[in-house]
Amino acid sequence: MILTIFLAIVICGAVALMMLAGVAFIQDTKMFSSAPKEFREVLKPREKELFYGARAIGWLLMAFSIVMIVGSLGVAVWDGLRSGYSFWQFFMRFILVFTIYKLFDMICLDYFLLMKFHFFQFYFPEIESVSQGRKYGFNIKSQLFKLLILFPAIAALAAWICTLFQ
Repeated sequence: MILTIFLAIVICGAVALMMLAGVAFIQDTKMFSSAPKEFREVLKPREKELFYGARAIGWLLMAFSIVMIVGSLGVAVWDGLRSGYSFWQFFMRFILVFTIYKLFDMICLDYFLLMKFHFFQFYFPEIESVSQGRKYGFNIKSQLFKLLILFPAIAALAAWICTLFQ
């Protein structure tokens, strides 16, 4: 259980680092495909880097984030196989990791970082007019769909696949 929570925290940190890399360093509007349509419509492409080497640093951070996420999920599977986890134990591990991640995404990233602290708006001020009046963050229906339907289905599929290797 402690390992599962630790892995979820690592994944949350990796996702936060990924967002920082994309928004602050890479600044490519193609990376914001999950943002609401009205935000994407007003985003202006950034041809010039924030500073020399910013995009290289961003891509390096992005790669590091992906390695952290894949590594955390790999450790979750490896430890479960080593410990002889059943389907339900794998399922509970995956659903806990995904739920902690999604709650972190919804509360910390969407609500606090983007809506309260205006992190995204600092780097892309053109969306300020579109984001006015929003009480919550981005895509609440999509977020809840992932939390309540998609992630449990993925957790069940991953748990089933993991039990095939025992």
